[in-house]
Amino acid sequence: MKGRNMTRWRDPAKDPRQEPKSHLITAEGAARLRGILDHLSRVKRPELSAKVGEAAALGDRSENADYTYNKKELNRVIARIRYLTKRLDELQVVDRLPANTDKIFFGAYVSLEDEEGETLDIRIVGHDELDTQKRWISIDAPLAKALLGKEVDDDVTVLTPNGETFYTVTAIRYGHP
Repeated sequence: MKGRNMTRWRDPAKDPRQEPKSHLITAEGAARLRGILDHLSRVKRPELSAKVGEAAALGDRSENADYTYNKKELNRVIARIRYLTKRLDELQVVDRLPANTDKIFFGAYVSLEDEEGETLDIRIVGHDELDTQKRWISIDAPLAKALLGKEVDDDVTVLTPNGETFYTVTAIRYGHP
């Protein structure tokens, strides 16, 4: 067991993973999480429970790969159900537009232009809704924090691993893209 599950030590005071995450989520994101929870509870868990029962009825469980695999999968699904139930209780659903839609707030679709004239379209969402393919970023991300409260034509400076990056806000939208 020596060396198993060991990671390098990190100072908790400086570890960015220890920073508190926001508990905001869009209405669409909350509906998606509820849908996942419902599917896991009503479909996946009973299905796996039946498979585990069938595999257990076959006899010796220690050499039964079906039993072992399905039992592990059932435990994973139960853990996910527990996590989603707890997480949905913590989340605060943001289902209305901000009073001032000319500024960047949670849920905004933002178009940015960098120094080379390249356009970057992002959406600021909750931690549970991240989607890199759609370019949805967490409200806890450095870029999102720098953008909050900005208006069209405002300049934003963000510290990235490659150094400082400068952006100009070119458009702000709410609702669907």
